[in-house]
Amino acid sequence: MTQIEHLASTLPSLTDPLAALCKAAGDPLRLDILRALRNDSFGVLELAQIFAMRQSGMSHHLKVLANAGLVRTRREGNSIFYRRSLPDTANRWSGVHEQLLNGLDALPLGNNLQQAINVIHSQRADLSRQFFARFAEGTSAQQDLIAHFGLYREPLLGLIDGLRLPAHQQAIEVGPGEGGFLPDLAARFDRVIGLDNASSMLDRARQQCADAGLNNVECLLADALAAQPALPLADCVVSNMVLHHMPAPAEALKRFTQLLKPGGSLILTELCSHDQSWVRDTCGDLWLGFDQDDLNRWAMDAGLVPGGSLYIGLRNGFQIQLQHYFTPELSTRGTAP
Repeated sequence: MTQIEHLASTLPSLTDPLAALCKAAGDPLRLDILRALRNDSFGVLELAQIFAMRQSGMSHHLKVLANAGLVRTRREGNSIFYRRSLPDTANRWSGVHEQLLNGLDALPLGNNLQQAINVIHSQRADLSRQFFARFAEGTSAQQDLIAHFGLYREPLLGLIDGLRLPAHQQAIEVGPGEGGFLPDLAARFDRVIGLDNASSMLDRARQQCADAGLNNVECLLADALAAQPALPLADCVVSNMVLHHMPAPAEALKRFTQLLKPGGSLILTELCSHDQSWVRDTCGDLWLGFDQDDLNRWAMDAGLVPGGSLYIGLRNGFQIQLQHYFTPELSTRGTAP
């Protein structure tokens, strides 16, 4: 072999990335993995459970998808979670990548696959419920290590007071905890509903509202991830430091959207992405915060429009983000960017 031939054989081909992508997309199981990862992230054991296969086999498929740039990883404590990669516009084959994902997303997920995913979500939710059942008396002090309510109360109120809402008839707070923010909402809306799946927390929230003499607040034991057909639509939905406890954040944003009137607003107070895994055991967190890009993508997929963002300084290595989203007016629903 001549030196030129040897050099040519060792140089990467411009079509190598396309070949890797075609190889990854050439297997029906790997395509279903991409479908399952549309708005969620799963660990290898969770994916092995969803697709009823050995961990070693799932690891092989994930490696092929990763080599093709179709999935990426994020560490959540001691676990590695896989998620879909978005097309990289700097890659000459990004159009193929985008068309592949668009085509997969146009397909119905299928009952069997959806049910298997729901089982994983239920298992995650059980872990969260078990934590709050065990540590109901101590969660406030533990949460204060991360984000004391006093850090974001005034910025949150300022954001709500500046909203252009269709009305001030009803607000819903998802996961009000001990009810610290309910009096503030009660002063601004005709009716306020607190939705929480922890009865011990709701009891304390009810007592706080009773002590404050509030007669326009109702605390309901309900799972925010389940449909709430009996509730009138809200002008504003607030979720303070709740999303990182939820088993399926993207699905949660869809549920929150269903609680809103056209033109209504969703306000999220959340942690930015961090690497302090001790919060999983100490505070019952399922997720180590969120990137704004992920929140925006999930929100837009739910039919929401990003409004504004506010970031509050670090405390013990954590940063708080306030995100505002709103639903399009009735005449423009379905046309939001």
